[in-house]
Amino acid sequence: MSTGSLFDSEPTSAPQPQGARPGAPLAERMRPRTLEEYAGQQHLIGPEGVLRRYLSAGRLPSLILWGPPGVGKTTLANLLAQELGKPFASLSAVNAGVKDVREVIERAKKQRGTVLFIDEIHRFSKSQQDALLGAVEQGIVTLIGATTENPSFEVIPAVLSRAQVYVLESLGKDILTSIVDNALAHDEQLRQKNVRMEEYGALLTISGGDARKLLNLLEIVVEASRPDPKTGAIVITDAVVQQLAQQHLARYDKGGEMHYDVISAFIKSIRGSDPNAALYYLAVMLEGGEDAKFIARRLLILASEDVGLANPNALILAQSCFQAVTVIGMPESDIILGQTVVYLATSPKSNASYKAIREARALVRQQGVQPVPIPLRNAPTQLMKELGYGNQYQYSHDYPGSFAYQEFMPEPLSGTVFYHPGQNPAEAKSQERLRQLWGEKYGY
Repeated sequence: MSTGSLFDSEPTSAPQPQGARPGAPLAERMRPRTLEEYAGQQHLIGPEGVLRRYLSAGRLPSLILWGPPGVGKTTLANLLAQELGKPFASLSAVNAGVKDVREVIERAKKQRGTVLFIDEIHRFSKSQQDALLGAVEQGIVTLIGATTENPSFEVIPAVLSRAQVYVLESLGKDILTSIVDNALAHDEQLRQKNVRMEEYGALLTISGGDARKLLNLLEIVVEASRPDPKTGAIVITDAVVQQLAQQHLARYDKGGEMHYDVISAFIKSIRGSDPNAALYYLAVMLEGGEDAKFIARRLLILASEDVGLANPNALILAQSCFQAVTVIGMPESDIILGQTVVYLATSPKSNASYKAIREARALVRQQGVQPVPIPLRNAPTQLMKELGYGNQYQYSHDYPGSFAYQEFMPEPLSGTVFYHPGQNPAEAKSQERLRQLWGEKYGY
């Protein structure tokens, strides 16, 4: 299957998976050729899966496939088009521009119903995504976009309104193990090596649910291992995998290899108040070509989740950082990111407000919505006024200190506490004020 920036000729009327080119990586050689060979995502393509139902009806809507790297987004797009015998074209948002999009659309007009696959669609600018709208709306192309980022943030509303979003899940242990066994049993090159799996743990752990990474790591290990002199077999153990992986997979790959590990270490270093470690992981991501807006967005979330009310200015600085990075771009944005990282890492920490909203939402899900107290209800009509809506409400600003002791919670929840102030100077002041206002009501 082609994943180039543009098809070389007219879209093919029925994309057929072809044998991998000589010397292709194992992941390419083992790419599924039919939906029956496709591993995982049974919630989408299983007998009762929503995409299977679309195929049974002989149609396919525009889709956004959202999931981590290596779970089969590209392959699934190709197989869906193949299943319906649709023309197939592929663009990569990393190196395609508006001109490429328009060229695809012009060619697709000759074959209506062309499936246009856009890998990493979250990297398309607004103007590039806008260029798709007319063709999608008119049915010239059926769009399938693939993204590892939340489409709500990275795909413009106009595209989202014309496409169904489906989440692809990380591959589980059983599926990943079966992928390894299948490769050893059916790949011609591996079959000649007499490989014996003694342990799978390190392969699965390092791959992190990424089938492409798993197969490429397996190939690296097999190629770098020496056969047992007595049996002639290449024996794969966790120790062998770990040793060889350290030698070959040290480079940061924003497409998946270390992406999730590094961003996890980055966030945890800031949360743990270590500016030096945080700056190191920031440098790793920037040197690897990571999207600066992706980093700034994570800082914005962290400022609220982990710093919170211990330093309310953190959220303001993180928001300013995101806006500045969006306007300035790289390479100068590294200065702004560095400043924000140091500020957040050295700030006092509190997740009290984060925990509070999580607890409140959990209670609503468990118990449903309780009636709003009558004094707090709005009364825009005469009937509502006659029913007493808004009666006995005490307008806080009419009282000393702009506070009137009254019940705001629904009656069954009176006295329920969600917010527990963190142990830091800023929230200690808030706790003292709440204690003075509410006395023993909330236990502050």
